[in-house]
Amino acid sequence: MRKWLRLLLVIVLVLAADQISKQMVVSRLSLGASVRTVFSPFFQITRSQNTGASFGFLPQAGDLFLVIAIVVVLAMVYFYPRIPQNAWLTQVATGLVCGGALGNALDRIAYGHVVDFIHYQIPGLISNVSNLADHAIVLGVILLFVDSWRTERAEKRRQAVSEDVAPPV
Repeated sequence: MRKWLRLLLVIVLVLAADQISKQMVVSRLSLGASVRTVFSPFFQITRSQNTGASFGFLPQAGDLFLVIAIVVVLAMVYFYPRIPQNAWLTQVATGLVCGGALGNALDRIAYGHVVDFIHYQIPGLISNVSNLADHAIVLGVILLFVDSWRTERAEKRRQAVSEDVAPPV
């Protein structure tokens, strides 16, 4: 039960932070408008919209990305019971990915596009506008890889120790 509560809590927190921040941006900034920060020009708030995937990839495929988000969330919830009880990092990471995917899916349903506003740039080199849902997904995927890597290393160590301890035949 605690494991499911952890998943639900992370999803709700990500969704709340994502949707509240997007609503604040939508209500205060017109499309394309920016608010400078103390970190400008490297970081500022710029209202943008994205009908495609990250970096504007496949802008006409918004409905496809909505379906993909829902399928990913359903698959992760389906496989969630297989996550070991003590694998809290994987549990949190799953919640981050699900919450982020649902946050962007809600945007596609409500607005027909994803609301982006976190604007990072290195002038003359790169410029990217994203949102909290995107960041939750990326962080969740990174944590899944890290926990998988750690688990694999621990298993290899256990196998090596058991081979060293086994009596010779």
